[in-house]
Amino acid sequence: MRNEESGRRGHRILRTALVLIAVVVLGAGGYAGYVVVRAGRPVTLPAPTGSYPVGRTGLEWTDATRTDPLAPAPAGRRELAVSLWYPAAPGSRARPADYTPGAWAQLHLPGPVGLAETDFADVHDHALADAPVAPGRFPVVVLEPGLGFAAPQYTTLAEGLASDGYLVAGVTPTYSANLTVLHGRPVHATAAGNPSSFNGPDLHAGAAQADGDRLVAVWAADARFAADKTIALDSTHLFAGHVEHDLVSYVGHSFGGAASLEACRTDTRCAGAVDLDGTPYGAVVHTGLAKPHLLLASGDLCLAATCPSAPADPAVHELLATGGPAWCYRIDGARHFDFSDYDAYYLAAPLRAQLALGDLDGTEVLTITGAYVTAFLDHTVHARAEPLLQTGNTEFPQVKAQRHPA
Repeated sequence: MRNEESGRRGHRILRTALVLIAVVVLGAGGYAGYVVVRAGRPVTLPAPTGSYPVGRTGLEWTDATRTDPLAPAPAGRRELAVSLWYPAAPGSRARPADYTPGAWAQLHLPGPVGLAETDFADVHDHALADAPVAPGRFPVVVLEPGLGFAAPQYTTLAEGLASDGYLVAGVTPTYSANLTVLHGRPVHATAAGNPSSFNGPDLHAGAAQADGDRLVAVWAADARFAADKTIALDSTHLFAGHVEHDLVSYVGHSFGGAASLEACRTDTRCAGAVDLDGTPYGAVVHTGLAKPHLLLASGDLCLAATCPSAPADPAVHELLATGGPAWCYRIDGARHFDFSDYDAYYLAAPLRAQLALGDLDGTEVLTITGAYVTAFLDHTVHARAEPLLQTGNTEFPQVKAQRHPA
């Protein structure tokens, strides 16, 4: 009798376990189906807020003065793919620009994990391909991505600046980006361009510091070269008579922010530089930057002497100790990837949890970033008074001012 009751109890336990397993399997299958459907829905990037429509074109430039130090083998000159966003003439009938044209679509996460991310064919921007340029001359902004990223992944920021009257040259650093496209073919990162030392926990220790100082010089040279070539477009048919020659601004995210600071240090035309959540590297850390600069950080990077949730960054403090006028802000609730278009994609919860994305709703960080970068450039390039940059401004309560010029 006892054995019979034990057997019945065992059957009940087994039946319960099987039911639970079935529920988990069905639930997982249902969620996987939802993710595939949700990731296939179109996503429209935040609309530019400026007064100009936006045009976009792509170019490839070769720097004949430099042998590429990041190539897998000593070879040719440094080649760069550059995306250009610019103020377009009203009423253009140009076709909408693709978010990631051609082989650039391979920026999408590969394999099964990519099913948890918005298909880039379903990401809609606001630019018109090769549209005529608006009347007038426009100042140049060189935009550099974070390490591993590519310029098209900052389309939201670039379109916003172009709509406000800037000619934006987005540089994808060859052999540092996980993917760039040259001559229609994908080109991937090398060990020299994306050092393994950067994957460690301490980016200021030993090899990582040396690699950062070496690499930032290459990226800064890329940025200055892109500025030269963009200004030279003033004599070409599409941009003839539309490029401001005298002032250049440099804007970058993460390592691109470090390169922007260093490029500005060595370019007499530089009106100012913007570093979005990037640790500075190179000579600019020790010499400071005499030109105006904006540091806009996530909650993971401390710009002040003390922060409630992040350690102070020694490179930032050395830079600020000897530099010129600097505006420093933190966005509470933001994390590192939020400054890129990742803030706008759909990402399934398990994938999103693996990326440096914060808790703010929707595309809030992109909106804040665009507002502060535009305000800074309008102030430094056009000498406009910008209330957003003033101490005590409360338009975005998530933003905490940590330093203003005296």
